[in-house]
This record gives sequence, C-alpha cells and structure tokens, in this order.
Amino acid sequence: MGMSKLDEVGDRESWRCWLCDEPVDPNMSVNDPRGPSVDGIFATKKGKGGPERLAHRACNTKKGAVAPVVPWPDSLFVIDPAPIIGTVERLTRKPGRVAVARCPSQADAEDASAWLLDRLSRLAPELAFETSIESGGGGFLLVLRR
Repeated sequence: MGMSKLDEVGDRESWRCWLCDEPVDPNMSVNDPRGPSVDGIFATKKGKGGPERLAHRACNTKKGAVAPVVPWPDSLFVIDPAPIIGTVERLTRKPGRVAVARCPSQADAEDASAWLLDRLSRLAPELAFETSIESGGGGFLLVLRR
C-alpha cells in the first residue's frame, strides 16, 4: 500500500501545522486535538483547489468555515498588524505591495520583518516575498511585496 495523503502532506510540510506553526506528531491519533489532519484550505473557493496543508486537528476544527488566522506573535512590537492570510491571498491574486504593520522603532520593524519572512516561507512556500521598512509618521512601516 502506498503513502497515505496525510503522510504525503505531512512530509511535504515537514510535519508543522500551517496555522499555528507548531510541530505535528505523525504518530498521534488523528482523533486527538493535537493529532494530524489535512486541511483543504482554499479548495472550495470558486472551484479552484488550493494546496492541501497539514494542521493539528484542533487548529483545523477551530478554523471551521471561517477564514483562518495566523497570529502575529506577542513578542513582536507591531501596531495595526494586517491579517496575514488575507494579505497573502491578496498578493497571490495581484502582486504588489501591502503595508502590514507599524512599528515604533527600526529594530522592532526589522524583528517583525525577519519573523514574517520566515513564517511566510512555510505558510506559502511557493511564493517569493520581500519586505521593506519605511520611516514616517513617528514610526516605521513594514511593507510586504510580491
């Protein structure tokens, strides 16, 4: 018998949940909240099937029929952060630039930029993103481009 879809998706995703970015144990029961599940994230949108992604059962269930949320970590100093999934979807449809957060200092913006690019490398590995930091308005604007 060949590899299951779960094993295939899990191996491709390096056994990390695409929603919370935490490891997924491939040996845990699929019925356990921390167990593995396959999320057909964009599969129902206008008949266009997006890639299936690996998620913890609880992350997948919690998301349900609502748009998934990838949180910005509390350790970053970001003001008015843009929703990451919505921003990625928008830049996927139409490449360009989107301001994703304001930061009080250049160092905060650099930390947020490094985290965001690292997170997007796993969230949307097929897309190439870059960031820039623009000074203005007493702070620093983090801009994402594709």
